Amino acid sequence: MNFVEELSWRGMIHDMMPGAKEQLEKEMTTAYVGIDPTADSLHIGHLVSVMILKHFQRCGHKPIALVGGATGMIGDPSGKSLERNLLDEKTLRHNQEAIKRQLSKLIDFNSDAPNAAEMVNNYDWMKDFSFLDFIRDVGKLITVNYMMAKDSVKKRFNGEGEGMSFTEFTYQLVQGYDFLHLYQTKNCKIQLGGSDQWGNITTGTELIRRKLGGEAYAIVCPLIKKADGTKFGKTESGNIWLDPRYTSPYKFYQFWLNTSDEDAKRYIKIFTLLDRETVEGLIAEHDQAPHLRILQKRLAREVTCMIHSEEEFRKAEEASAILFGGATADALRNLDEETLLQVFDGVPQFALPVGAITPERGISFVDLCGGELQVFPSKGETRKLIQGGGVSLNKEKVAAPDRMVTEADLIAGRYLVVQKGKKNYYLIIRQ
Repeated sequence: MNFVEELSWRGMIHDMMPGAKEQLEKEMTTAYVGIDPTADSLHIGHLVSVMILKHFQRCGHKPIALVGGATGMIGDPSGKSLERNLLDEKTLRHNQEAIKRQLSKLIDFNSDAPNAAEMVNNYDWMKDFSFLDFIRDVGKLITVNYMMAKDSVKKRFNGEGEGMSFTEFTYQLVQGYDFLHLYQTKNCKIQLGGSDQWGNITTGTELIRRKLGGEAYAIVCPLIKKADGTKFGKTESGNIWLDPRYTSPYKFYQFWLNTSDEDAKRYIKIFTLLDRETVEGLIAEHDQAPHLRILQKRLAREVTCMIHSEEEFRKAEEASAILFGGATADALRNLDEETLLQVFDGVPQFALPVGAITPERGISFVDLCGGELQVFPSKGETRKLIQGGGVSLNKEKVAAPDRMVTEADLIAGRYLVVQKGKKNYYLIIRQ
């Protein structure tokens, strides 16, 4: 596989320095991507860079994941209007280990192949670098004029945010030195990243040229945005994380399932390993019958299996079917409590008083939904719905108005799911 060709048809190359393609075709090449360790999980905004590393390794090259322990202490000004909070070393180390565990599911760090991935932390070579040594050995190589010409700097000087501290101004030098260090110690000749990193990366190639007379290259991918122009990966509730502690597999699956047709056509190329023929076939199939959402379903499946597992994908799919498909009572009872609440997030909820259902006594469905809680306007209305065959309790049709609701009906000892028609759900929660 040819790395540049593979990324090109996937729409993952925004810009590339002359000579980069020839370098990759000449020999197995080492490249790195920087990852900011501000949290102990990656989110889907990082996934573009991770996929680039994955393709790089699949094409026979050697990827390095650089966790920016040092640069994370400064804060990258690119695309930011405010300075970020600084992290202590203990937090950075914890985040680094957590990120490596996540990356290990996607990239091979452990084999004895010559292109096995490596993880490095720039704090390891920056922590003992004195300020005087840095400005003498690195600072003198790059002019202030050169640094001021970068877009990330110009924007902040032209009134975006509250200006820029000296700390942030030096960020491109520190990142540039990372490239120089990896060039010297790992023979790393390419830095990969998002298009907002172009200025920082080219500062690194310039440092390598000026200090060592060496050739190094930049390849950057476009910043991913949604078709409506809003930021990819953000929802009303915040980031979509790869760690199930922060974003459940169900919510993760739903994010991809709910993408627009236009976005799904781009995302299936960027976030899956499906080959070109398969992707083009899926897009053609989708265009024939967009209402079937073939692309979104395949995208959600591929990404959920890759990040979580086939089992978690199956569970998420079953959970989705509870609202939108013909799921069974067993599928409903098999949901864990967190997923059940996420599935029914936003549906009307009713509080069931503690004594309404006890081990000794139950309550008839009509009295519960038409009287006690008024899920439906009245007992008469509830009887009519039951006689018309339009009401279910926990995914089972309510056949008679006097059907008793008992402790045995409570899911996880707390929940009852009432359904009217195909689309109207109500969640009853025992207090």
